[in-house]
Amino acid sequence: MDYPCPAHEQKICPPEQLAAAVAGLPRPLVFTNGCFDILHRGHTTYLAQAAALGSSLVVALNSDASVQRLGKGADRPVNRLSDRLAVMAALGCVSLVTWFEEDTPLAPILACHPDILVKGGDWPVDKIVGAREVRTWGGSVHSIPFLHQTSTTALLDKIRRL
Repeated sequence: MDYPCPAHEQKICPPEQLAAAVAGLPRPLVFTNGCFDILHRGHTTYLAQAAALGSSLVVALNSDASVQRLGKGADRPVNRLSDRLAVMAALGCVSLVTWFEEDTPLAPILACHPDILVKGGDWPVDKIVGAREVRTWGGSVHSIPFLHQTSTTALLDKIRRL
């Protein structure tokens, strides 16, 4: 028996189609980005908080090559992009998920033209890529403090010690 592709995978949007896809989303539009390699409670809490700031949440993931250039380790990402996209798309608070090959998410930010730009609490607002641009068109920028002190790097370190 053939089963249909899961509906949540329709939320995965190639970068070249991003501008058109976000045009159909309710505003205000919230944008965030990251590796989201091994999804954990810190990620899901942060994403739910980000989504609550607007009506739609777009998440842009670093491509596998982009993650490797961040220097997180030779074995990162653990999960390849296609798997990270599918997991992210399965979250109810996420409206659309895309990716970027570059070292920063500036291209998808410009394509989305978000009303609200969000990063985690380890990013000071003045260091968030795209902050200047989003403020230029009247948007706001937020750094959401961490509620749970978890990280993929710490989780992998714990696994390796077992």
